Parts: sequence; C-alpha cells; structure tokens
Amino acid sequence: MADETPFDDDDHFKDECGVFGVFARAEAAAIVTLGLHALQHRGQEAAGIVAFDGEQFFIERHIGLVGDNFTKKAVIDRLKGNRAIGHVRYSTTGGSGLRNVQPLFAELADGGFAIAHNGNITNAMTAQRALQHQGAIFSSTSDTETLLHLVAMSKEKDFTARFVDALRKLEGAYSLVCLTSKKMIGVRDPLGIRPLVLGDLDGAYVLASETCALDIIGARFVRDVKPGEMVIVTDAGLESSFPLEPQPSRFCIFEYVYFARPDSSVEGRNVYEIRREIGRELAREAPVDADMVVPVPDSGVPAAIGFAQGANLPFELGIIRNHYVGRTFIAPGDAIRHMGVKLKHNANKRMIEGKRVVLVDDSIVRGTTSQKIVQMVRDAGAREVHMRIASPPTRASCFYGVDTPHTSKLLASRMEVAEMANFLRVDSLGFLSIDGLHRAVDGAPRDNEKPRYCDACFTKDYPTRLTDRDGADTVRKLSIVANNG
Repeated sequence: MADETPFDDDDHFKDECGVFGVFARAEAAAIVTLGLHALQHRGQEAAGIVAFDGEQFFIERHIGLVGDNFTKKAVIDRLKGNRAIGHVRYSTTGGSGLRNVQPLFAELADGGFAIAHNGNITNAMTAQRALQHQGAIFSSTSDTETLLHLVAMSKEKDFTARFVDALRKLEGAYSLVCLTSKKMIGVRDPLGIRPLVLGDLDGAYVLASETCALDIIGARFVRDVKPGEMVIVTDAGLESSFPLEPQPSRFCIFEYVYFARPDSSVEGRNVYEIRREIGRELAREAPVDADMVVPVPDSGVPAAIGFAQGANLPFELGIIRNHYVGRTFIAPGDAIRHMGVKLKHNANKRMIEGKRVVLVDDSIVRGTTSQKIVQMVRDAGAREVHMRIASPPTRASCFYGVDTPHTSKLLASRMEVAEMANFLRVDSLGFLSIDGLHRAVDGAPRDNEKPRYCDACFTKDYPTRLTDRDGADTVRKLSIVANNG
C-alpha cells in the first residue's frame, strides 16, 4: 500500500486558525461560510459552523476545506437560524481528528454553548489534569475544551460571570468567538496576541479574525477588539467591558510577516504595505549585487517587490507556483516523493538562465524546501543564487497558536548564518534584523524594555508563562479549580 505523504516539505510555519461570527442576520450560516472562505489561509485542515434558530442549535463540522464541505445547499439548509459562528482549523494543540474540529459545543446547565478559538492556551494540559481530578470527562484533546469545563464548573451566579471566571484561569493567547441561545461573545486575551475585529453588516454585528473576511460579505469594519476586551452582542445591541485587565499589547508580529492575508488591515495597518516595507528594509540591511529579484511565491511576493524597489533591481517571476495542487500526494517511492516540491513550484528557466538571482522568502523554518528551491533555480541555469529572508532567523518554537517544530528542528537554532548558507547551497544569505522588522512594522527599532509585539519565535522573549511546557507542582495543578469546590 502506498504511503500518503505531504506533497512538499513546507518550509513555513503552519497557519493557526480563523474565527468568524454573525448575529441577527438572515441566512447567518451562509454568511459565515463566506467569511470562512476568506479566512481559509489560516487553516486548511477542517472547518465547522454552529447556528441557532431561536429554539435549537445546529452543528456541522467537517475535515477538509470550506469549499469542499459547506457550499452544498443541503448543508447550509441544515444550519438554520439568524446567528452563527464558524472556525477554520489547523491543529496546534490536539490531533487532527473530527472530535477536535471547532466550534466545540456543549449543553451546560443554562443552555447550549459553542466556542471557536484562535490561539493556544499555554496552561491547558495543567488545567485539564486538575479538572479531571474533579471528575471532568474530556471528549477531545483540544486545549479549547478546557474553557468549556471551566465555565461549567464555575460557581458564579450567571453565565457571563462564569465565563469571565473561566477566562481568568487561562494563560496564553486566545481570540474567541462564542455563541449561546441569547448572545454572541468576542474576547481577546489581555496581551492581544491574536487578532479579532468587529464589523457591521447592515446593522448586524460581525466578528472575524481579519478584515478580509468582512470585505467578502460587504461588511463595514468598525474596529479591532482590544486586548483584554469582551464584547457581547444581543438583540439589544453591543456591550463592551474589560474583565481581563489589559496589559501593554504584544500582538504577534508574525501576522505581518506571513499569517494575515495581504489585503487585510491588522491593528490599523495594511498588511501588504508592511510586507513591502519589510522588503525595502531588507534591501537596505542586506544588499547584494545581482541581476533580478525573484519571490518564492506566494508569501514572498510583497517583500520581494519592496526589496526590488529598495535595491533598484528588476522584479521577475522566476518561479511559478501551481495553485491546483491538493493537500497530499500519493507517492509510490522515494524517487517520486522527492519530486514533491516541483508539484508546487517550477523555475521559469527563460527568465533566470545565466542571471544572478536574489530569492526572497518570508522565513526559513527547517530549510529543507528552501534548499530544494535553490537547487531548482540552479538547475534552471542561474549563475548565482542569493537568498534574502524577510524576517529574522527563527530560533524558537511558538506556543501561542502556531504549529511549529520543536526548537531543535529549526535550522536557525542549530546553525549560524554562514552554516545555513552552506546548507542551502546559496552564494549568500541575509536575514532582516529584529530591529529592522520592528522599524518596518512600527517605524522604530525594538524597545527591549517594553516590546510592543510578541516576537518570541525570533527572540525567545515569551510574553506569558508557559506552564505546560515548564511544568508545575501539584499544588498549582490542583489550585486552578480549588474555588469551585
């Protein structure tokens, strides 16, 4: 039996998740489907929608892409009601089985509760063990289910108070969109690590991970949900509160580098413009004598445009991407399997033959795909191959909702730049500095005393405790639910 293997050894961090919700709007599930289409780049593994029609909750959760599961009329017709939330997923905590597909749903003492989560709760396993000692039974391996149990076991008097009580026990990164029979809730963690925006669709409130999801349904962007803020939408309108004391923002800087769609505005900044400025900054910091700038498509394109502008070099599509490749490829043996990178990228030989080429990509994780792309460009006849990376060396794993390899698997954690250049077989290799990245995003170098962004994957400066990673003593494991009896 043939092995099923990834079609290429993707040399990028895996996208985390996307969340979307709409309240008090006819055909809510169809609108959520469109929003999830726009957020598909944030997770391609699974998708789900929960809707409510005033009497009953309806749930559809499927493995695969939104378009493969939610464009059928029969599916949408089953999701009745004028309020719904949805989720696209790439697993970061828990496996990829259907039981972990969100939104998660539970019947609590005062009614149904659905939750969609973007981020990662860094004390989830510790909390789960404590909850299990209290008798909780988990039906998934997702960190998100921890919140369901914390809400259910809280002794506070009403649902909102129980929800806040549960949130206060969490550590890490979370942007949540939740649905009950009476309200839709959006909340961000106190550091605002992951994005969440509020929109208006002809008087109906919308919550989404990115503004591109508002654009697809014709909604008006209202504002970002603020760090530590909770917004509650009911038939009476919208209420805002700050039950989680806001702290100085540590928004994920990698959203600007790679995760967010280029046409989104994130924290008030257009992502495409920032990526282009990142390229210009990279050209200033790591110039190279070359004939042309070639992006590694698609994520390297905006930075490559900026690099070409900053270096006054021609921008050329020297690598063409095949957009019609599935998620997996059935390979009968190693000889075919190793051709996987060519399923996704092919060198434009006529453009690069005999030329000194600068390849621009957003990041390097393991380096294996970058190595194959470099060799592909050399095989196409490039005289020199230089690589420029539109971010600093990735030296540490992310624990805030991004699926990253163990630190030991990261190329930059094992090698210095010169060693990496030899491994990739490039004539030169240059990375954007951490100060250069902050300048491109924020107009100033990194403030080491009061950093404005989470850049832990580059600096190892984690803005929260990593309880599950670092371990905790028995007293702490059990204390998380001590006030629940």
